[in-house]
Amino acid sequence: MEQSNGPIQQPLRAASADPGFIPGLTGAASPFKDAVPEVVSEVKDAVPEAAPEAVSEVKDAVPEAEGADPRPAAGGGPSFEAADRRGRIVADAEGVRLSYDEEACEFRWDELAAVESEKGRFGKRFTVTVHTPDRRWYPIEIVAPDRGRIVTWESELDEVLDAYFDETA
Repeated sequence: MEQSNGPIQQPLRAASADPGFIPGLTGAASPFKDAVPEVVSEVKDAVPEAAPEAVSEVKDAVPEAEGADPRPAAGGGPSFEAADRRGRIVADAEGVRLSYDEEACEFRWDELAAVESEKGRFGKRFTVTVHTPDRRWYPIEIVAPDRGRIVTWESELDEVLDAYFDETA
């Protein structure tokens, strides 16, 4: 019969085991998503027949809002993207987006306190850590296809941070 020599420890429910503990990592479902067609029909009923062009404008705007990409188109500014088989880092005019497997988080530039990058000493690992003003940090590690790619990624990330990150905030 085998006995445990160490103390009995209960498993922890923390951010390392449950990503739901990190605020902002997963977004809540919007209760207004299905209400858009109802609002359009209510507006159409409330508008008198004297303004049919206003009704058509509202009706035309709703499908665009539902099918459009919520992110604005890139204005030609610098952008950075690094990915491997599990993780992805994207930094552009909108902010910084990190994703690892099915989990993802998104930070606007005004939500960031610092962004730091680090390359592994011997391997092909590139780590980006996003720091928020409330003293939380979110690291992500990407495995590069070769060591030369890490140098390229660092220079591209520095260019994006210089263009968009406001250190005076």
